[in-house]
Amino acid sequence: MPTPPQPPTPHPTQPLAPHSPPPTACAIVVGVGEVSGIGGAVALRCAQGGLPVFIVGRTAAKLQHVVDAIAQAGGRATALVNDLADAHAIAQLFAAVEATGHAPELVVFNAASLNMPQRFLPVSASQFEDKWRLTGLAGILVAQAAARRMVAQGHGSILITGATASVRGKPLFAAFASAKAALRSFTASLAWEVAPRGVHVAHIVIDGMVAGHRARSALGGLGNLVVWQRGQEGCLRPPEVAETYWQLHQQAAGAWTHEADLRPFKEPF
Repeated sequence: MPTPPQPPTPHPTQPLAPHSPPPTACAIVVGVGEVSGIGGAVALRCAQGGLPVFIVGRTAAKLQHVVDAIAQAGGRATALVNDLADAHAIAQLFAAVEATGHAPELVVFNAASLNMPQRFLPVSASQFEDKWRLTGLAGILVAQAAARRMVAQGHGSILITGATASVRGKPLFAAFASAKAALRSFTASLAWEVAPRGVHVAHIVIDGMVAGHRARSALGGLGNLVVWQRGQEGCLRPPEVAETYWQLHQQAAGAWTHEADLRPFKEPF
């Protein structure tokens, strides 16, 4: 009896197709404060891409504004108030998502302490630790919790927001830079460990001012003047940043990006 023909073997350089998420898949965006910020813009883009979104922040009223904006755009979003204080708080976060019957397909960590100039010598140990816990440790714990679930399901994306301080320190930013640099190194290590198991991990360096609410309202409103002075293409626009995050999540497994840096057109290198 003749042997039936076998399907052709894919060419070894042929990129793998993106995974089609199951109906229960969701996105979790940690660090959402305003609709106009990176977190809010990423959450909206995920909803536009068809994923129900869980947005995480410390202020219920601000989160509700984002939920309303996503709903008005035709998406689905749920607000989860969480201070990311420790491993227990982060375990509660993922348990709350799973209680709805959803599984994380995309997890974005965008939380960080306020990045304001601060001389290092007067910084107390408790101030330094507070900045490190939210900016660094919380990101590590969120990524760990996400990776455990994604490895078990065999797919998923973990995207970490970085900053200029992730790759170089500058005067007045020692505490912030040390936390961001640690988070970047961790992200690279995690990517090496879980990529062979189907999980895409990427670190995104935000190298420039973001034209969002936080920058505009900084220094009693003077930040808005700085944004205006920089002019067109002088600041990163959150919707464009969010599009990059979404495209990273959509990448085929044969050509994953593990670090990207986003910089305004006019920003000096």
